[in-house]
Amino acid sequence: MRDIDDHRPLRIERGVTRSPLVTLSVDGCEVEAHEGESLAAALFAAGIRRLRSSPRSGAARGMFCLMGACQECLVLVDGRRALACRESVRAGMAVRTDATP
Repeated sequence: MRDIDDHRPLRIERGVTRSPLVTLSVDGCEVEAHEGESLAAALFAAGIRRLRSSPRSGAARGMFCLMGACQECLVLVDGRRALACRESVRAGMAVRTDATP
């Protein structure tokens, strides 16, 4: 289970119009994000930088290209593999980092 409090949140709050906040689960912890934003942006804003480990070295992997070309942001969303940069946030989604199906 991920301890969200260990991460520094990052989100611009003033002068920006956003969609409504929804709640999703990330490794068993509740995270608030704006509906429709990319999952990668939402995770980054919540302070979650490590999304998986390198299969060879175990080194941390996270967001890199943010356009779906590199596979570094691969996570499980509702039990299926997805690139966090290509997935839109929706209420109730369950995300697992560093996991295989």
